[in-house]
Amino acid sequence: MRAPLGRVLKGEEGSLLPLTIFYGFLSLLLILLVVAATSLYLERKRLFTVADGAALVGAEAFALDDVSVTAGAPRPSLSSAQVRTAVQEYLDTLPHDRLESLRLESAGTTDGRSATVELSAYWRPPVVSLLLPEGIRLDVTAVGRSVFG
Repeated sequence: MRAPLGRVLKGEEGSLLPLTIFYGFLSLLLILLVVAATSLYLERKRLFTVADGAALVGAEAFALDDVSVTAGAPRPSLSSAQVRTAVQEYLDTLPHDRLESLRLESAGTTDGRSATVELSAYWRPPVVSLLLPEGIRLDVTAVGRSVFG
């Protein structure tokens, strides 16, 4: 004979609760991961924007006496000292309170026509920083070039 339906179902009571708790925890973990990844992406973009602006300032850091005419077109001549000074002045006046430990790693020119700027800053997760209490160091490099057109 078959057991009554009530006895069969009694053995299944409460088995849905651990599954619900597990999937709730998994969902919360996934949400925190997406928030952290988005924050990291936006922080890197923000740092790259600052580096791009600094490279543009560095590329325009030539004096008019440093412009020569070659092949019928004017060409500026940059020096690494001029680029570094201009970039440092730009970073000093820039409100970068949202970038933690912003540091100018290097600024200079390799070819006399373009300015290369390397910046670094630290990123910390926005919600739970127990896994990365020190944060992650972000490094970006931007190149700007002066062109008369």
